[in-house]
Amino acid sequence: MARVPLLQLNEISLTFGGDPVFEDLSLVVQPGDRVALVGRNGSGKSTLMKVMAGLVEPDSGEVVPGPGVSVGYMEQDPDLSGFETLGDFAAHGLEPSEMYLVERAGEGLKFDPARPVETASGGERRRAALARLMAGSPDLMLLDEPTNHLDIEAIAWLEEELKQSRKGYIIISHDRAFLRALTRATLWVDRGAVRRQEKGFADFEAWRDQVWAEEDSQRHKLNRKIKAEARWAVEGISARRKRNQGRVRALQDLRAERSAQINRQGTAAMALDAGPKSGRKVIEAMGISKTFGEKSILKPFSLTVQRGDRIALVGPNGVGKTTLLNMLIGREAPDAGTVKLGTNLELALFDQARAQLDPEMSLWDSLTGDPDMRVSGKADQVMVRGTPKHVVGYLKEFLFDEAQARAPVRALSGGEKARLLLAKIMARPSNLLVLDEPTNDLDVETLDLIQELLGTYDGTVLLVSHDRDFLDRVAATTIAMEGDGRATVYAGGWSDYIRQRGQDDFAGSVTKQKSSGGAGRPKTAQTSGLSFTEKHRLDALPAEIERLEAEIAKLEELLSDPGLFTDHPVKFQKATDALVARHELLSAAEEEWLALEEKSSA
Repeated sequence: MARVPLLQLNEISLTFGGDPVFEDLSLVVQPGDRVALVGRNGSGKSTLMKVMAGLVEPDSGEVVPGPGVSVGYMEQDPDLSGFETLGDFAAHGLEPSEMYLVERAGEGLKFDPARPVETASGGERRRAALARLMAGSPDLMLLDEPTNHLDIEAIAWLEEELKQSRKGYIIISHDRAFLRALTRATLWVDRGAVRRQEKGFADFEAWRDQVWAEEDSQRHKLNRKIKAEARWAVEGISARRKRNQGRVRALQDLRAERSAQINRQGTAAMALDAGPKSGRKVIEAMGISKTFGEKSILKPFSLTVQRGDRIALVGPNGVGKTTLLNMLIGREAPDAGTVKLGTNLELALFDQARAQLDPEMSLWDSLTGDPDMRVSGKADQVMVRGTPKHVVGYLKEFLFDEAQARAPVRALSGGEKARLLLAKIMARPSNLLVLDEPTNDLDVETLDLIQELLGTYDGTVLLVSHDRDFLDRVAATTIAMEGDGRATVYAGGWSDYIRQRGQDDFAGSVTKQKSSGGAGRPKTAQTSGLSFTEKHRLDALPAEIERLEAEIAKLEELLSDPGLFTDHPVKFQKATDALVARHELLSAAEEEWLALEEKSSA
């Protein structure tokens, strides 16, 4: 017996006064579907989800829910007007006997149902909206960036709830680990078209790259055919005019086909300049502590940060990660202890609240009004890593179009605000990069680019994030803040931290914090001549070397294209620079492995 679909979209077309967002789009959502909805920032993912929810009316076509099917939508900016507390909003539409569902969701998602709406933060409002959706348990759940403003514990709770649910759901998220764990199909929004693959997000990137490779091959064949036909037309058209008018028209059709092709949006032209080298010792924190009232945020803690370190701070929301970060960089004073900053530091800060962006300023003024970017006597230029650039040209490097330059910052999406802030901090050289929740709202391709930049950045990185995949890709050291003021240092990223924390013998292998409570880099009894950190590094290096070799092979394959230099000189230069950088990283990794292997054998 055929299943009744949860939702059907039949020949949907939608424009917002310009190019079509979607044209003749049809798709079906079946019971039990677990779908990742992916695409670049601005591609129309949220718009498509709002069409599914009935919140945006298409210009043509129809949206048909299945008979008796309930559809629930969790939006990024929920409207809580008319409700006194977050609990009132989350419980709307539930029977009194079902209130326990809101309380349960409140515990899992960590929001206080008694919090007045007027004093609630944006993150608390989003968690209330998510709790409302989970408590209502509709037949089809539409989740737009549900993990934003959730800490890792809340993400794990939501992940488990969705795994156990028998309802259908569609998820927009930048969190790779979350999507990989939950989805079994993928909808890909790309240049107004929506493709579907009956595989989860884990297979998306390979599928995307295959589609793009086929596109490039077809475009190359089309260009060759046009050149051949055009040559024929020039050389012999006068002699064969009457006989071959059809062939001339075919040439015109080929050119029209090429003009109609929609080019893929490129990646943002991001770059990081580490500027002058800092001193070898970047930060030395000795016995620092912090309390707010009776709450202990940080018990006496010690840490040494060396040049080139990649350190991540993890833990639940409200545990004090940003406070510790601010103490380490000198923006906030500890109650006790000392923080000594190294020499020649150039700090760049990506703050969680995007406080460096004035919502009422235009994008143009946001850049030209920045003292660090201002070019004397040039109202239309900004200083980018020592070189003047036209402000619109620089905005285009971060995927903004000319029409957006004079628009207010408040009109931007979350991902666009993140890109604008990246444009500001990447304009000036830095050797200490501080990233507080940088992954919120950014698409997968932009996250890939940031990760690649951090891999070759010749500076020090301090990072706060709840994105497990990003932590694994970037962090070499993790500081876990688990409550009660405790902060413990682990080698590696998120997965390494979880593995080490779960080992029964780990507590015995790591030297306990000193009587002051301080914890610098983890220290262990010497085993085979190696400390714990060195042993972990020795174990991790083969995989790192293998990854670098694979990246080098890809870059060499790309550079083997004889037309790359002439057709895409910027891409050629970037690939060449990346190849040189990876060879240097590979050489350093191999030397480090040899040194550690020799020390282990000694």
